[in-house]
Amino acid sequence: MRSLLSALLITFVLSFAISAQEDEAAAKTAPQKPVPDVANGKYGSLERNVFDLWTPKTKKPSPLVVYIHGGGFVNGDKDKLSANLLKRLLDSGVAVMAINYSLMPQYVYPQAYKDAARAIQFARSNAKQWNLDKTKVSAMGSSAGGLTSLWIGFHDDLADPKSEDPVLRESTRLSSMAVWSAQTTLVADIVAAKVGPVTLKHSFYTGRFFGLKPADMETEKGRQLTREASPLSHLTKDDPPVWAFYSIADKPQTDTTTVSEAIHHPNFGKVMKEEMDKLKIECKLRHKDDGKTVNDDVLAFLLKNFK
Repeated sequence: MRSLLSALLITFVLSFAISAQEDEAAAKTAPQKPVPDVANGKYGSLERNVFDLWTPKTKKPSPLVVYIHGGGFVNGDKDKLSANLLKRLLDSGVAVMAINYSLMPQYVYPQAYKDAARAIQFARSNAKQWNLDKTKVSAMGSSAGGLTSLWIGFHDDLADPKSEDPVLRESTRLSSMAVWSAQTTLVADIVAAKVGPVTLKHSFYTGRFFGLKPADMETEKGRQLTREASPLSHLTKDDPPVWAFYSIADKPQTDTTTVSEAIHHPNFGKVMKEEMDKLKIECKLRHKDDGKTVNDDVLAFLLKNFK
């Protein structure tokens, strides 16, 4: 018995050691983020109005991708930017700006949207200093960051030519958006019918995102705010193309569907593609089960639409 226990113990220790070595080797081979050209720069006056910026070593002004992190508007950080995708973008001559933005419960809608829009305007206002092509700016993000990217991309230009703040005079219009697991509409009737009823259990519908009580969401004020916060409410034929990826199982919602699965469901992408197809705007809808590459594909999409 002792011999058996000793053998099992040795096997466990060896397995643990091999696993640790494999993890260490993987960490060494994974690309490391280079030091930003600007680290924790400020694009606005609020605490989380900070950004990192990487610029490629080129003489020609570079296109820019602005990364907006996810986290349900309650957490998350610009450090979530993929090192692999960052490297691919820089190697392709594209600058990257990763931002933080104001979070709940201290700040509610539309502050996070406004922060992200201002970051885009701030980048444009510093285009000459950072050698950026202000006519070629795209946004990308996951979940809440994807929702925000789409809202800015579909919304009318937020530039205010008469603003005393020169940053706010800059355009918020985008060349394209690349999003992962993004919500495309928050309108309850549309979500219930086309995405799935479990989605309505998410905190978006308790009023927290809007600083309202649950009962307020049933009022005209609540419904109006929901419409305003929905990217597809602002979609028009002159809006930019979208690349969208979803990893949740592509099947109808059931009693076993979790709220986390529901709020990231691929039906959100299908609703968006249906509306964009009507307007003949490119919407490349991807799913993890389609067997195709991801980073190569999104990079090609972004580069193609910098025009």
